[in-house]
Amino acid sequence: MNGSIDDRLRIGSYEFSSRLILGTGKYPSLETMQAAHSASGAHMVTVAIRRIDLGDPDGKTLLDYIDRERYTILPNTAGCFTAKDAVLTAHLARELLETDLIKLEVIGDTQTLHPDVRETLIAAQTLVDDGFTVLPYIGDDPVACKQLEELGCAAVMPLAAPIGSGLGLCNPYSIRIIVERAGIPVIVDAGVGTASDAALAMELGIDGLLMNTGIAAARNPVLMAHAMRHAVLAGRAAYEAGRMEKRLYANASSPMQDLIAPASEST
Repeated sequence: MNGSIDDRLRIGSYEFSSRLILGTGKYPSLETMQAAHSASGAHMVTVAIRRIDLGDPDGKTLLDYIDRERYTILPNTAGCFTAKDAVLTAHLARELLETDLIKLEVIGDTQTLHPDVRETLIAAQTLVDDGFTVLPYIGDDPVACKQLEELGCAAVMPLAAPIGSGLGLCNPYSIRIIVERAGIPVIVDAGVGTASDAALAMELGIDGLLMNTGIAAARNPVLMAHAMRHAVLAGRAAYEAGRMEKRLYANASSPMQDLIAPASEST
């Protein structure tokens, strides 16, 4: 990107040249997933540890379809409903993948898939103390986000809308407050449905986006991944550029004063 924009996403001791993080579920095929990951330009993908089938008769798992030289894997604790289960899953992920990264998810409601704040805070504290680089999924709650930061989390991941809903950014005002108060990266997670959602979220000053269903469930996942790549870049650049002030009335692009009079009026 031209200019002085620093386009690197920094999370703890990790650095990424893309601010887009992709999921690995719901694709029509693993080959489509691979192509979408490539089109997105992402350098980190998240994998649900509890959904990796180690008993596949062919001896292959989802991990065999991810180029570990190209992508950093962010294991997640999807499917956990208690802090205890989330902590156990995180430790299994560290053993399996040899990484201290963990996307912490502790679900509190099966219909909305909103997080359980109390259990998330408990799990976050335990995992930080155990040496993990913790990225917790949380509601768009400025108080909870600040509490997670104070516990030592490397980033916070507030939802834009319920997981898999595609509703876009439902509460931009809360996200703005979270961004203004945060001393760590803010990565919007869940609910982004199309490229305009991604651009609007980035224009609020968030540091990154994690998305899965918005790409995987598109009619053409690879083309949507391409669109999301550019939407994230455009939204980030617009935020860095600083948008013009909104005005109630028109303001001519060419000022009306000091105009040169037509020839018929000057003679």
